[in-house]
Amino acid sequence: MDFILQLVQYFLHLDKYLGEVIQNYGTITYLFLFVIIFIETGVVIMPFLPGDSLIFAAGSFAGLGSLNPLILFILLSIAAIVGDTANYWIGHTIGPRAFSGEVRFLKKEYLDRTHAFYEKHGGKTIILARFVPIVRTFAPFVAGVGAMSYGHFIAYNVIGGTLWVALFTFMGYFFGSLPFVKENFSLVIIAIVLISVAPAVFEFAKEKLRLKREATPQNG
Repeated sequence: MDFILQLVQYFLHLDKYLGEVIQNYGTITYLFLFVIIFIETGVVIMPFLPGDSLIFAAGSFAGLGSLNPLILFILLSIAAIVGDTANYWIGHTIGPRAFSGEVRFLKKEYLDRTHAFYEKHGGKTIILARFVPIVRTFAPFVAGVGAMSYGHFIAYNVIGGTLWVALFTFMGYFFGSLPFVKENFSLVIIAIVLISVAPAVFEFAKEKLRLKREATPQNG
């Protein structure tokens, strides 16, 4: 429980902790950010890392001149693309066993939800999933299991990864230094998370209502 609370503290005060990293380690910060984004997108058992908000925070420091926005954009785009690629091949290697419940660290609920996302949106799931926490981590994995050929996957992967990093980097760059954002950074981070998960929550609620209607006997 203490670990979870500490994790939440880090998450809500990314500006403070990232500022300390920049101050203490300088350009090595780029490597730190690269590794975090790669792990969030490339390691299927780590879907809870703060990708969106971390990129936004890094963009905010770029707006203040502490980081180079172009280097940040290029490196994190590469991290996101390479991470998804690694995740795809992990799924391709494990195969159908991923959905059998035999692989202990894979939560079948998340896999099934991501698979349903594919059924609804097709190949563009790889692009859309970039903006949905948790689904973002499982989408390339499910694609590797058998939902998509690598030729199609890599095209969507490059587009999605670049758009995702560009959006949050330059949102942070242009808006992160505004007084309101600086004074209410925790609230902004929470807003980013809520906006990110809203589509998934909406789809989940809609599916629950559909199943409830189908299960309810029709009169007449």
